[in-house]
Amino acid sequence: MIDLLVAGGGPAGLATAIHAALRGMEAVVVEPRPGPVDKACGEGVMPGGVRSLAALGVGPAGQELRGIRYVDGPHRAEAGFRDGTGLGVRRTVLSAALARRAAELGVRVVPGRVGEVRQGPDTVTAAGLRARWLVAADGLHSPVRRALGLELPDRRPRRFGLRRHYRMAPWSDFVEVHWSGSGEAYVTPVAEDLVGVAVLSGARRPYDAHLDHFPELAARLAAGAAVNAVRGAGPLRQRVRGRVAGRVLLVGDAAGYVDALTGEGVSLALASAGAAVRCLASGRPGAYERAWRQLSRRHRLLTEALVRVGCRRDTARLIVPAAARMPPVFAAAVRALQ
Repeated sequence: MIDLLVAGGGPAGLATAIHAALRGMEAVVVEPRPGPVDKACGEGVMPGGVRSLAALGVGPAGQELRGIRYVDGPHRAEAGFRDGTGLGVRRTVLSAALARRAAELGVRVVPGRVGEVRQGPDTVTAAGLRARWLVAADGLHSPVRRALGLELPDRRPRRFGLRRHYRMAPWSDFVEVHWSGSGEAYVTPVAEDLVGVAVLSGARRPYDAHLDHFPELAARLAAGAAVNAVRGAGPLRQRVRGRVAGRVLLVGDAAGYVDALTGEGVSLALASAGAAVRCLASGRPGAYERAWRQLSRRHRLLTEALVRVGCRRDTARLIVPAAARMPPVFAAAVRALQ
């Protein structure tokens, strides 16, 4: 019998399988798409996430990140990371590095979809496989989470993300967050000649129309060339009733999501993968709910506060001027997310 069946072959799922393999558990990943799997994400990994990758034996190629800079017209606020550096890395590069490490440890990746999940007293069956446990790491709109009835409605304003890459040399080793009254644009250097630009907003409009709200950034990007199609994701906020349902645990975006505003998606996915496997290895799956809440608490509180302020046009334009006037407060917020 398989020890751990993982639904989803993105970073969260592969990290879960690697953690399990390092503890001597047999792990199998079920993923319908051929790897490496791409996704519309900001592609910045915070220092904590870089340390988590190193602990797994994974060191993907990318660009070192020294901190975060907020930009709104003439206003600037920046803070460097205190405990190490972050990493700007293409999603496909990160997924490929995790897949190589998983293969080295004997993790099998099976093409297919999980489909129906059936649970017994000691086993869970899905995708034609039987295992002791199932971890659902199948993304923002997790089919497993939905099938288990773990989703909750959310009537608050919805936000969406769009991302595209530009062939040009990065002009900074900071993640730049450009603010406007209708959303944010995130610039992440991911290679010596490539930057990723992700736009987050509650407004539904084409990518280039979003860039019109960031004239300084749009002018700079005009010197480069768009190298791929726009990818989208959303709605971003996902409320979840719980992260444990019998012999099934939710990890990564499937476990619930506030917003991409603070750029901690990958780091939280890696942390939740480790917490889930630790709880299973110790025979205490129910402890995962509390562990997840603890490891994500600062992120959820800070992100929720920023989204509430940023979603209102009259207060969004106050964020960067306030951060510029209070550098210690901004630095403390950045370091709280490391």
